[in-house]
Amino acid sequence: MSPLILPAPAKLNLFLHITGRRADGYHTLQTVFQLLDCGDTLTFKANNSAQINFTCSDPALEGPNNLVVQAASLLLQKTGSARGADIRLDKRLPQGGGVGGGSSDAATTLLALNSLWQCGLGLDELAQLGLSLGADVPVFVHGRSAWAENVGESLQALDLPERWYIVLTPDCQVSTGEIFSHPQLTRNTYPIKIPAFPFSGSKNDCELLVQRLYPPVKRALDWLSGFTEARMTGTGASVFASFDTKAEAQAVLDQVPHQADKVGTNIGSAFIARGVNFSPLHQALLD
Repeated sequence: MSPLILPAPAKLNLFLHITGRRADGYHTLQTVFQLLDCGDTLTFKANNSAQINFTCSDPALEGPNNLVVQAASLLLQKTGSARGADIRLDKRLPQGGGVGGGSSDAATTLLALNSLWQCGLGLDELAQLGLSLGADVPVFVHGRSAWAENVGESLQALDLPERWYIVLTPDCQVSTGEIFSHPQLTRNTYPIKIPAFPFSGSKNDCELLVQRLYPPVKRALDWLSGFTEARMTGTGASVFASFDTKAEAQAVLDQVPHQADKVGTNIGSAFIARGVNFSPLHQALLD
């Protein structure tokens, strides 16, 4: 059987409101997930070894703690399958950027192995399984840009304008755990109804705190804001801005300085991507 090669698309949080904190320590939030047409790539080949053999283009990401391995192991436990798989991850999305790389990798793994192993689980079951790995996994499992509430798992699909986005990631990694546990994090934003695009009056409640704790993020935001409104995605470190056309986004990308003396911080990665409403992963599974 030929290997199954699938994308693990990135996402942006077009805004992020934190509306409270539950007794179990998790935060309730409201956000809009915008899926992008670029991301990581995973290659799967099923076998009968009952083992998960995982390799990555970045050897530092290999090992049992990778969400790919955890997702595959979780599906094995859930279904009692005796199957195994060889999995290769080609990593492109930045680590600690807030673009959903690890969560998307996990979702792609769940959908791919559910198909290859013929587990027969539906999207709701896979999303519930993925939620134990991370709050962003369900949106990738369902494969639609969406309005999200609670801890991010209550989803309502949205049809968003398919704009072009530039995404910059300064050369630093932001700890999500540090941000959500920080005493200065805003946790009392008043809940809203789904606003109309472009979501005027919305914000990212993590942005000011992250800028204070991670100056490279502030410098990247300041630089990108020189062209148009810029915002941080998730808990960072990636920042983004949107444009009507690919040419407009490319024109800004061409000016991204990768030298610290020009922008005040090193830009670790920069790319442009189109916002999509239907996941490239789900499209690939249909083809």
